[in-house]
Amino acid sequence: MKITKAQSAANRAHIVHTAAELFRERGYDGVGVAELMATAGFTQGGFYKHFGSKADLMAEAAQNSLAHSQTLAEGVDAEQFITRYVSREHRDDRGNGCTLAALCADAARQSDALKATFADGVEGTLAKLVANCPASADESAQDVRTKMLDTLAHAVGAIMLSRACPDDSPLADEILDVCRAEILTALRG
Repeated sequence: MKITKAQSAANRAHIVHTAAELFRERGYDGVGVAELMATAGFTQGGFYKHFGSKADLMAEAAQNSLAHSQTLAEGVDAEQFITRYVSREHRDDRGNGCTLAALCADAARQSDALKATFADGVEGTLAKLVANCPASADESAQDVRTKMLDTLAHAVGAIMLSRACPDDSPLADEILDVCRAEILTALRG
């Protein structure tokens, strides 16, 4: 039975969404096409009706999930962002959490095109943080950008380090607690 263009587009979007979540949970090399398609509820053969290669899907899923990750920085000031971002809840929700924290290390080993997608994601997140952190009288726009870039890098690194420890490790929680406190202190200073 032939499906409509609208249904085909919906199926593709569902595959991209499923892939983005699985990639955040297990990395690019931790998910095969057969498993991905089965998880999405389709056959492996259907994959190539939507994508030329796994790399094509990785790029589209990265773009989609990076845009979703940017919503973490929307409408909140830097302190609210850090309080929510550098937390056990975010750390433990790999599949729905920030793509930067989940996949930056993997992206570093991928194509320049995928790296460019991640660079765009960093810029987008940074722009949202800068927009919600107005410059004080003695700060330039570049000063605010520098501060927000440091804040973002510190926050992403804290999540990555914490995730690298066993889940119930006291060190995993200590990393989050110490980094969150230090970032907040720096933002207030």
